[in-house]
This record gives sequence, structure tokens and C-alpha cells, in this order.
Amino acid sequence: MSGHSKWSSIKHKKGAADAKRGQLFTKLAKAITVAAREGGGDSDSNPSLATAVQKARDASMPKGNIEKAIDRGTGEGSDAVAVERIQFEGYGPGGAAILVEALTDNRNRTTAEVRHAFSRHGGNLGEPGSVAWMFETRGVVVVDAESYGEDDLIIAIDAGASDVVEEDGKLRVLAEPTDLTAVKEAIAAEGITIDSIGLVTEPSNTVDVAESEAGTLLKLLEAIEEQDDVNEVYANFEIPDEVLERIVG
Repeated sequence: MSGHSKWSSIKHKKGAADAKRGQLFTKLAKAITVAAREGGGDSDSNPSLATAVQKARDASMPKGNIEKAIDRGTGEGSDAVAVERIQFEGYGPGGAAILVEALTDNRNRTTAEVRHAFSRHGGNLGEPGSVAWMFETRGVVVVDAESYGEDDLIIAIDAGASDVVEEDGKLRVLAEPTDLTAVKEAIAAEGITIDSIGLVTEPSNTVDVAESEAGTLLKLLEAIEEQDDVNEVYANFEIPDEVLERIVG
């Protein structure tokens, strides 16, 4: 299991900082607002917004809150705030590359908080471009592998998808972000039910982290995610499942 999905699994087990419902909804609303401002309020043509809205729905965020966040981003809301998307890059224990996306109305404050989290837990905040090249953002359309097969999704390849892979009972149709809307429309036109659609950022390579450093790395990732302005954290580590069981429980 690669770092992006490994960390998601660990967060679920630990009930990480985002389990605080109020903080989670605040982060989700901020992500929706920024995505709507950058790419428009139509999730069908704005993959970033589709991703943010899907995450909000998965967290049972009320529909009204989602709509208000979109309105703020498109300028229709009366309480719009100047929030920008910024990225931090660095390394954690064991040489794991870490990519952090933050949404903030105060760049200096957020930079100081993220830098402190890195330094306190054995990491190093790097320069722009130091690790971003190790990660790739792709569009993903997910359908149920029990209901459909890869042959059903040939139409997606014809529409610009780069690959179809099966993972955890789901078929993931991969595409460049710019091709995602066309791929989704081609799949939907065939009457295929789409479970979800959005953008994912995944590492192009991974590093093995020793058990002696694994605990510290996980504490670093959790400390970064606890920051109010941090929206997403990506990492490229590999830790054996049996080691994770000992650490996470």
C-alpha cells in the first residue's frame, strides 16, 4: 500500500485530529470555497470542486453548508474571505517526502505553524520544488467492480483515460485532470453508475521507513494535519502492516 492510501488508512484507525467535527467542517468548507473561486461553481466542469464536495458529503456535511461555501467562492456569498492555496514541501523521519496543501488567510501564520510542526517532530521543511516532483495529481472516476468490468470501460480509454485499475473492489479510471470531465461524460453516457469522481495526488515512488522511525513519522504527519489551515497532507512512505499494527493498535 503506497503512502497516500497508507496515511488515509492510518488516520481512519487513529481517529485523527479531523475527527473533531467542527474543525473538519471548517476545513471542508474552506476547500470548497477555494475550489469554486479558482474553477467556478459547477462541479461537473470543476474537478477540484467535485473532489472537495465529495469529501464534504462523505463527512455528512449538511447540504446547506456546502452550498454556502460554493457561493462564497463564486462571490455570491455575503461573508466571503480572502483565502489562498499554498503548498509546503519537506522531509520526515526515514527520508519520507511530505507535500502539504494549506488554505489560509494569513500566509505568515500558516508558514510558522507548519514549520514548527516539522521541526518539533524530526522533519525538515524544504524549498519549493524539493519534493513536489515526486507526486502526481490525476483525475479518477470510481465505479463498482462487482457491477462492471474493465471491458465496460473501454469507452473511457477512447475518451482520454490513461488506465483502468482494480483496487479494493472498485475500478479506478485514471486520466489527466484536463481530460477528467470528458472521461466522466463518456462513462455516464454508457449508463454506468459512477461512485465518485475527483482529483487524487499520489507519490510516483515510495521509501521504506524503518520501525525505529515510523512512530515519529506518523506523529509528524498527525501534527501537520492538526493545523487549522492544513487541507491535505501527502507522503510517500512504506511501513509494513505488522509494524503499523504495533504502532497504531
